[in-house]
Amino acid sequence: MVPNNTYLNRFANSVVIEPSSKNEKWSEKKRYWISQIAGWLVFTIINLVIVTAFGRYKWQSLIVYLIIFLSGLSLTHQFRNFIKKNNWINLPIKKLLPRVLASCLIIGIVIYILAFVSDYALGQFKADEFKTASPLAGIINLSGVIAIWSLIYFSFHYFQNYKRAEIEAYIWEAAVKDFELKTLKSQLNPHFMFNAMNSIRALIDENPKIAQTAVTKLSNILRYSLKIERNETVPLDEEMQTVADYLALEAIRLEERIKYRIIVDPKSAKIEIPPMMIQTLVENGIKHGIAKRTNGGEIFVTTKLENSNLYINIKNSGQIEEGLLKQSNGFGINNTKQRLNLIYGEDAKFEIKNNSDDSVSAEITIPTGGYTK
Repeated sequence: MVPNNTYLNRFANSVVIEPSSKNEKWSEKKRYWISQIAGWLVFTIINLVIVTAFGRYKWQSLIVYLIIFLSGLSLTHQFRNFIKKNNWINLPIKKLLPRVLASCLIIGIVIYILAFVSDYALGQFKADEFKTASPLAGIINLSGVIAIWSLIYFSFHYFQNYKRAEIEAYIWEAAVKDFELKTLKSQLNPHFMFNAMNSIRALIDENPKIAQTAVTKLSNILRYSLKIERNETVPLDEEMQTVADYLALEAIRLEERIKYRIIVDPKSAKIEIPPMMIQTLVENGIKHGIAKRTNGGEIFVTTKLENSNLYINIKNSGQIEEGLLKQSNGFGINNTKQRLNLIYGEDAKFEIKNNSDDSVSAEITIPTGGYTK
Protein backbone atom coordinates (compact mmCIF):
# COMPACT_ATOMS: atom_id res chain seq x y z
CA MET A 1 0.00 0.00 0.00
CA VAL A 2 1.48 3.35 -1.05
CA PRO A 3 0.20 6.24 1.07
CA ASN A 4 -0.98 9.43 -0.57
CA ASN A 5 1.66 12.07 0.18
CA THR A 6 -0.85 14.93 0.16
CA TYR A 7 -2.86 13.27 2.91
CA LEU A 8 0.25 12.38 4.89
CA ASN A 9 1.69 15.87 4.65
CA ARG A 10 -1.62 17.33 5.81
CA PHE A 11 -1.70 14.92 8.74
CA ALA A 12 1.95 15.54 9.66
CA ASN A 13 1.44 19.30 9.49
CA SER A 14 -1.53 18.99 11.81
CA VAL A 15 0.57 17.37 14.54
CA VAL A 16 3.98 18.94 13.93
CA ILE A 17 5.48 20.82 16.84
CA GLU A 18 4.79 24.54 16.65
CA PRO A 19 7.72 26.94 16.37
CA SER A 20 9.09 28.24 19.65
CA SER A 21 7.26 31.14 21.24
CA LYS A 22 8.97 34.47 21.92
CA ASN A 23 9.56 33.47 25.54
CA GLU A 24 11.17 30.19 24.47
CA LYS A 25 13.39 31.97 21.95
CA TRP A 26 14.41 34.49 24.61
CA SER A 27 15.13 31.64 27.03
CA GLU A 28 17.31 29.91 24.42
CA LYS A 29 19.22 33.14 23.72
CA LYS A 30 19.64 33.67 27.47
CA ARG A 31 21.10 30.17 27.92
CA TYR A 32 23.50 30.80 25.04
CA TRP A 33 24.89 34.00 26.50
CA ILE A 34 25.14 32.54 30.00
CA SER A 35 27.12 29.62 28.56
CA GLN A 36 29.32 31.94 26.50
CA ILE A 37 30.16 34.29 29.36
CA ALA A 38 30.61 31.47 31.88
CA GLY A 39 32.93 29.53 29.55
CA TRP A 40 35.24 32.41 28.77
CA LEU A 41 35.14 33.60 32.38
CA VAL A 42 36.28 30.17 33.60
CA PHE A 43 39.08 30.17 31.00
CA THR A 44 40.23 33.64 32.10
CA ILE A 45 40.14 32.82 35.82
CA ILE A 46 42.10 29.58 35.34
CA ASN A 47 44.84 31.43 33.45
CA LEU A 48 44.99 34.19 36.08
CA VAL A 49 45.31 31.55 38.80
CA ILE A 50 48.16 29.87 36.90
CA VAL A 51 49.95 33.19 36.37
CA THR A 52 49.56 34.04 40.06
CA ALA A 53 50.84 30.61 41.11
CA PHE A 54 54.06 31.20 39.18
CA GLY A 55 54.51 34.64 40.73
CA ARG A 56 54.04 36.54 37.48
CA TYR A 57 50.84 38.39 38.34
CA LYS A 58 50.75 42.15 37.82
CA TRP A 59 47.80 44.49 37.48
CA GLN A 60 48.59 44.68 33.76
CA SER A 61 47.96 40.91 33.52
CA LEU A 62 44.37 41.48 34.58
CA ILE A 63 43.85 43.93 31.70
CA VAL A 64 45.48 41.60 29.16
CA TYR A 65 43.28 38.69 30.21
CA LEU A 66 40.24 40.97 30.23
CA ILE A 67 41.01 41.75 26.59
CA ILE A 68 41.39 38.02 25.87
CA PHE A 69 38.03 37.43 27.58
CA LEU A 70 36.23 40.14 25.57
CA SER A 71 37.86 39.26 22.23
CA GLY A 72 37.20 35.54 22.74
CA LEU A 73 33.59 36.24 23.62
CA SER A 74 33.10 38.55 20.64
CA LEU A 75 34.95 36.48 18.05
CA THR A 76 33.28 33.18 18.93
CA HIS A 77 29.91 34.92 18.77
CA GLN A 78 30.76 36.21 15.29
CA PHE A 79 32.01 32.75 14.38
CA ARG A 80 28.63 31.33 15.48
CA ASN A 81 26.79 33.81 13.24
CA PHE A 82 29.09 32.88 10.35
CA ILE A 83 28.37 29.16 10.89
CA LYS A 84 24.62 29.77 10.88
CA LYS A 85 24.73 32.06 7.85
CA ASN A 86 26.70 29.56 5.76
CA ASN A 87 24.77 26.56 7.09
CA TRP A 88 27.88 24.68 8.25
CA ILE A 89 25.74 22.53 10.55
CA ASN A 90 24.49 20.55 7.53
CA LEU A 91 27.93 20.07 5.95
CA PRO A 92 29.41 16.54 5.87
CA ILE A 93 32.32 15.95 8.26
CA LYS A 94 34.90 15.83 5.42
CA LYS A 95 33.98 19.37 4.36
CA LEU A 96 33.27 20.72 7.82
CA LEU A 97 36.46 19.65 9.61
CA PRO A 98 39.03 21.62 7.53
CA ARG A 99 36.82 24.73 7.64
CA VAL A 100 36.48 24.56 11.42
CA LEU A 101 40.19 23.90 12.00
CA ALA A 102 41.16 26.81 9.74
CA SER A 103 38.70 29.09 11.54
CA CYS A 104 40.01 28.04 14.96
CA LEU A 105 43.56 28.84 13.87
CA ILE A 106 42.57 32.25 12.46
CA ILE A 107 40.60 33.20 15.58
CA GLY A 108 43.46 31.97 17.79
CA ILE A 109 45.93 34.15 15.88
CA VAL A 110 43.67 37.22 16.12
CA ILE A 111 43.20 36.82 19.88
CA TYR A 112 46.95 36.28 20.37
CA ILE A 113 47.78 39.43 18.36
CA LEU A 114 45.30 41.47 20.44
CA ALA A 115 46.79 40.07 23.66
CA PHE A 116 50.36 40.69 22.45
CA VAL A 117 49.63 44.28 21.39
CA SER A 118 47.95 44.94 24.77
CA ASP A 119 50.89 43.39 26.58
CA TYR A 120 53.30 45.57 24.58
CA ALA A 121 51.22 48.75 25.08
CA LEU A 122 51.14 48.19 28.86
CA GLY A 123 54.94 47.91 28.92
CA GLN A 124 55.09 44.25 29.86
CA PHE A 125 56.93 43.11 26.76
CA LYS A 126 60.64 42.49 27.38
CA ALA A 127 62.77 41.75 24.33
CA ASP A 128 65.45 39.91 26.33
CA GLU A 129 62.86 37.45 27.71
CA PHE A 130 61.07 36.91 24.41
CA LYS A 131 61.31 33.41 22.94
CA THR A 132 60.55 32.47 19.34
CA ALA A 133 58.40 29.53 20.47
CA SER A 134 56.21 31.73 22.66
CA PRO A 135 53.89 33.01 19.86
CA LEU A 136 53.49 29.47 18.52
CA ALA A 137 52.61 28.11 21.97
CA GLY A 138 50.20 30.98 22.60
CA ILE A 139 48.43 30.55 19.24
CA ILE A 140 48.13 26.77 19.71
CA ASN A 141 46.73 27.30 23.20
CA LEU A 142 44.11 29.82 22.06
CA SER A 143 43.24 27.86 18.88
CA GLY A 144 42.74 24.77 21.07
CA VAL A 145 40.28 26.68 23.23
CA ILE A 146 38.34 27.73 20.11
CA ALA A 147 38.42 24.12 18.90
CA ILE A 148 36.87 22.98 22.20
CA TRP A 149 34.24 25.71 21.84
CA SER A 150 33.49 24.48 18.30
CA LEU A 151 33.25 20.87 19.45
CA ILE A 152 30.71 21.79 22.13
CA TYR A 153 28.74 23.98 19.73
CA PHE A 154 28.51 21.43 16.90
CA SER A 155 27.86 18.53 19.29
CA PHE A 156 24.91 20.39 20.80
CA HIS A 157 23.41 21.17 17.41
CA TYR A 158 23.98 17.67 16.02
CA PHE A 159 22.19 16.23 19.04
CA GLN A 160 19.39 18.77 18.68
CA ASN A 161 18.98 17.98 14.95
CA TYR A 162 19.03 14.25 15.67
CA LYS A 163 16.18 14.60 18.18
CA ARG A 164 14.23 16.77 15.76
CA ALA A 165 14.70 14.22 12.96
CA GLU A 166 13.61 11.45 15.33
CA ILE A 167 10.42 13.35 16.21
CA GLU A 168 9.69 13.99 12.53
CA ALA A 169 10.20 10.29 11.79
CA TYR A 170 7.68 9.39 14.51
CA ILE A 171 5.20 11.93 13.12
CA TRP A 172 5.61 10.51 9.61
CA GLU A 173 5.20 6.95 10.86
CA ALA A 174 2.04 7.98 12.72
CA ALA A 175 0.73 9.63 9.55
CA VAL A 176 1.34 6.45 7.54
CA LYS A 177 -0.42 4.28 10.10
CA ASP A 178 -3.35 6.68 10.36
CA PHE A 179 -3.69 6.73 6.57
CA GLU A 180 -3.57 2.94 6.32
CA LEU A 181 -6.14 2.46 9.07
CA LYS A 182 -8.51 4.93 7.44
CA THR A 183 -8.04 3.21 4.08
CA LEU A 184 -8.76 -0.21 5.57
CA LYS A 185 -11.90 1.08 7.25
CA SER A 186 -13.14 2.68 4.04
CA GLN A 187 -12.68 -0.67 2.30
CA LEU A 188 -14.72 -2.44 4.95
CA ASN A 189 -17.86 -0.30 4.95
CA PRO A 190 -19.21 -0.84 1.38
CA HIS A 191 -18.04 -4.46 1.44
CA PHE A 192 -20.65 -5.61 3.97
CA MET A 193 -23.27 -2.89 3.33
CA PHE A 194 -24.07 -3.97 -0.22
CA ASN A 195 -24.51 -7.59 0.81
CA ALA A 196 -26.89 -6.59 3.62
CA MET A 197 -28.94 -4.35 1.33
CA ASN A 198 -29.29 -7.15 -1.23
CA SER A 199 -30.68 -9.39 1.50
CA ILE A 200 -33.32 -6.83 2.49
CA ARG A 201 -34.37 -6.12 -1.10
CA ALA A 202 -35.56 -9.72 -1.51
CA LEU A 203 -37.74 -9.45 1.61
CA ILE A 204 -39.71 -6.29 0.88
CA ASP A 205 -42.42 -8.02 -1.23
CA GLU A 206 -42.29 -11.44 0.40
CA ASN A 207 -42.50 -10.51 4.08
CA PRO A 208 -42.77 -6.78 4.89
CA LYS A 209 -42.73 -7.39 8.67
CA ILE A 210 -39.45 -9.28 8.55
CA ALA A 211 -38.18 -6.65 6.13
CA GLN A 212 -38.90 -3.98 8.75
CA THR A 213 -36.91 -5.94 11.32
CA ALA A 214 -34.11 -6.31 8.80
CA VAL A 215 -34.11 -2.56 8.13
CA THR A 216 -33.78 -1.93 11.87
CA LYS A 217 -30.80 -4.25 12.05
CA LEU A 218 -29.26 -2.62 9.00
CA SER A 219 -29.71 0.83 10.56
CA ASN A 220 -27.87 -0.45 13.64
CA ILE A 221 -25.03 -1.58 11.39
CA LEU A 222 -25.00 1.77 9.55
CA ARG A 223 -24.88 3.64 12.86
CA TYR A 224 -21.98 1.47 13.97
CA SER A 225 -20.13 2.00 10.68
CA LEU A 226 -20.39 5.77 11.12
CA LYS A 227 -19.01 5.50 14.63
CA ILE A 228 -15.94 3.51 13.65
CA GLU A 229 -14.74 6.26 11.29
CA ARG A 230 -13.72 8.17 14.44
CA ASN A 231 -12.34 5.24 16.45
CA GLU A 232 -9.28 3.07 16.09
CA THR A 233 -10.77 0.48 18.46
CA VAL A 234 -14.23 -0.31 19.86
CA PRO A 235 -15.53 -2.43 22.77
CA LEU A 236 -15.95 -6.10 21.89
CA ASP A 237 -19.62 -6.17 22.87
CA GLU A 238 -20.42 -3.43 20.32
CA GLU A 239 -18.64 -5.37 17.59
CA MET A 240 -20.47 -8.53 18.59
CA GLN A 241 -23.86 -6.77 18.43
CA THR A 242 -23.05 -5.77 14.85
CA VAL A 243 -22.02 -9.36 14.08
CA ALA A 244 -25.32 -10.58 15.56
CA ASP A 245 -27.31 -8.10 13.42
CA TYR A 246 -25.39 -9.15 10.33
CA LEU A 247 -25.93 -12.86 10.99
CA ALA A 248 -29.62 -12.22 11.59
CA LEU A 249 -29.83 -10.57 8.15
CA GLU A 250 -28.00 -13.49 6.56
CA ALA A 251 -30.28 -15.96 8.34
CA ILE A 252 -33.27 -14.19 6.75
CA ARG A 253 -31.65 -14.50 3.33
CA LEU A 254 -30.32 -18.07 3.62
CA GLU A 255 -33.16 -19.34 5.82
CA GLU A 256 -32.52 -22.97 6.89
CA ARG A 257 -29.15 -23.09 5.17
CA ILE A 258 -27.38 -21.26 7.99
CA LYS A 259 -27.14 -21.82 11.72
CA TYR A 260 -25.10 -19.59 13.98
CA ARG A 261 -24.14 -19.15 17.60
CA ILE A 262 -22.29 -16.37 19.43
CA ILE A 263 -20.73 -16.97 22.84
CA VAL A 264 -19.02 -13.98 24.47
CA ASP A 265 -17.01 -14.34 27.67
CA PRO A 266 -18.57 -11.69 29.98
CA LYS A 267 -15.07 -10.71 31.16
CA SER A 268 -14.10 -9.82 27.58
CA ALA A 269 -17.11 -7.62 26.75
CA LYS A 270 -15.32 -4.29 27.24
CA ILE A 271 -11.99 -5.25 25.68
CA GLU A 272 -11.08 -2.86 22.86
CA ILE A 273 -10.63 -4.42 19.40
CA PRO A 274 -10.28 -3.07 15.82
CA PRO A 275 -13.79 -2.29 14.48
CA MET A 276 -15.39 -4.53 11.82
CA MET A 277 -12.58 -7.08 12.10
CA ILE A 278 -14.74 -9.95 13.41
CA GLN A 279 -17.64 -8.97 11.16
CA THR A 280 -15.40 -9.14 8.06
CA LEU A 281 -14.17 -12.63 8.94
CA VAL A 282 -17.74 -13.77 9.65
CA GLU A 283 -18.86 -12.36 6.30
CA ASN A 284 -16.02 -14.14 4.50
CA GLY A 285 -16.91 -17.37 6.28
CA ILE A 286 -20.46 -17.15 4.94
CA LYS A 287 -19.50 -15.97 1.46
CA HIS A 288 -16.65 -18.43 0.79
CA GLY A 289 -17.85 -21.30 2.95
CA ILE A 290 -21.51 -21.65 3.88
CA ALA A 291 -23.06 -19.91 0.85
CA LYS A 292 -21.22 -22.22 -1.56
CA ARG A 293 -22.59 -25.39 0.06
CA THR A 294 -25.88 -26.84 -1.12
CA ASN A 295 -26.92 -27.70 2.42
CA GLY A 296 -25.46 -24.53 3.91
CA GLY A 297 -23.65 -24.87 7.20
CA GLU A 298 -22.89 -23.47 10.63
CA ILE A 299 -20.85 -20.58 11.97
CA PHE A 300 -19.77 -20.14 15.59
CA VAL A 301 -18.11 -17.09 17.14
CA THR A 302 -16.60 -17.41 20.62
CA THR A 303 -14.41 -15.20 22.80
CA LYS A 304 -12.31 -15.96 25.84
CA LEU A 305 -10.20 -13.79 28.16
CA GLU A 306 -7.19 -15.65 29.52
CA ASN A 307 -3.64 -14.76 30.63
CA SER A 308 -4.06 -11.06 29.73
CA ASN A 309 -5.00 -11.99 26.16
CA LEU A 310 -8.31 -11.92 24.31
CA TYR A 311 -8.86 -15.03 22.19
CA ILE A 312 -11.44 -14.81 19.38
CA ASN A 313 -12.41 -17.90 17.41
CA ILE A 314 -14.56 -17.92 14.28
CA LYS A 315 -15.41 -21.37 12.91
CA ASN A 316 -17.54 -21.97 9.86
CA SER A 317 -18.48 -24.88 7.60
CA GLY A 318 -16.58 -25.24 4.32
CA GLN A 319 -12.96 -24.93 3.24
CA ILE A 320 -10.85 -22.00 2.10
CA GLU A 321 -8.63 -22.23 -0.98
CA GLU A 322 -5.10 -23.28 -0.11
CA GLY A 323 -3.71 -20.55 -2.36
CA LEU A 324 -5.38 -17.87 -0.24
CA LEU A 325 -4.04 -19.45 2.95
CA LYS A 326 -0.45 -19.59 1.69
CA GLN A 327 -0.34 -16.18 0.02
CA SER A 328 -2.62 -14.33 2.50
CA ASN A 329 -4.34 -12.68 -0.47
CA GLY A 330 -7.88 -13.10 0.80
CA PHE A 331 -9.34 -9.68 1.64
CA GLY A 332 -10.36 -10.70 5.15
CA ILE A 333 -7.04 -12.44 5.83
CA ASN A 334 -4.76 -9.68 4.59
CA ASN A 335 -6.91 -6.93 6.07
CA THR A 336 -6.97 -8.55 9.52
CA LYS A 337 -3.19 -9.06 9.57
CA GLN A 338 -2.50 -5.47 8.55
CA ARG A 339 -4.85 -3.95 11.10
CA LEU A 340 -3.58 -6.07 13.98
CA ASN A 341 0.01 -5.20 13.08
CA LEU A 342 -0.71 -1.48 12.78
CA ILE A 343 -2.40 -1.26 16.18
CA TYR A 344 -0.71 -3.93 18.33
CA GLY A 345 2.52 -4.73 16.48
CA GLU A 346 3.94 -8.20 17.08
CA ASP A 347 1.95 -8.68 20.29
CA ALA A 348 -1.17 -9.71 18.35
CA LYS A 349 -1.57 -12.95 16.38
CA PHE A 350 -3.87 -14.16 13.62
CA GLU A 351 -4.15 -17.65 12.17
CA ILE A 352 -6.64 -19.16 9.73
CA LYS A 353 -6.65 -22.83 8.80
CA ASN A 354 -8.72 -25.61 7.23
CA ASN A 355 -9.84 -28.29 9.68
CA SER A 356 -10.23 -32.00 9.00
CA ASP A 357 -13.97 -31.85 9.78
CA ASP A 358 -14.69 -29.76 6.66
CA SER A 359 -14.56 -26.43 8.48
CA VAL A 360 -12.38 -23.33 8.68
CA SER A 361 -11.10 -21.77 11.91
CA ALA A 362 -9.91 -18.18 12.24
CA GLU A 363 -8.19 -17.46 15.54
CA ILE A 364 -7.22 -13.99 16.77
CA THR A 365 -5.10 -13.20 19.83
CA ILE A 366 -5.14 -9.61 21.10
CA PRO A 367 -3.17 -8.31 24.11
CA THR A 368 -5.52 -6.63 26.58
CA GLY A 369 -3.04 -4.33 28.31
CA GLY A 370 -3.98 -0.69 27.66
CA TYR A 371 -7.01 -1.53 25.54
CA THR A 372 -9.71 -1.99 28.18
CA LYS A 373 -12.19 0.60 29.40
